[in-house]
Amino acid sequence: MSTGLTPPKPLPLATDVSRPFWDGLREHRLRLQYSPSTDQWVFYPRSLAPGSLADDLEWREASGDATLYTFSIAHRPTAPPWADSLPQFLAVVELAEGPRVTTELVGVAVEEVRIGMPLTAVFDDVPGTDVTLLKFTADGSR
Repeated sequence: MSTGLTPPKPLPLATDVSRPFWDGLREHRLRLQYSPSTDQWVFYPRSLAPGSLADDLEWREASGDATLYTFSIAHRPTAPPWADSLPQFLAVVELAEGPRVTTELVGVAVEEVRIGMPLTAVFDDVPGTDVTLLKFTADGSR
């Protein structure tokens, strides 16, 4: 949480469409939408499949495996609530299932971070809330 001087970090609010994603994270499971008609995984949560507008989206459990697509290391706070969270590893990861997700890397050293590194999902339970955030860390098994 906050040190008292740092404002609290904003938290996501689930919508009717995104609720299964956030509920899955709270259960430490990564659930994504999948469109059988297009044979594609979908992220961010939506009502219709991108490209086809098919209404066949269903929720499926994803592996949590990913590859680092791009990143930025913030050595200065990106906003006041992150003043005590430096450096902050901002990233876009490509999930094994295909979609890309904006996230944060945790448990990695600056010198370890490189494009293409294998990653695995980490579920960050926010203390004092019922929110779990999706973050990623280095996957040493791949």
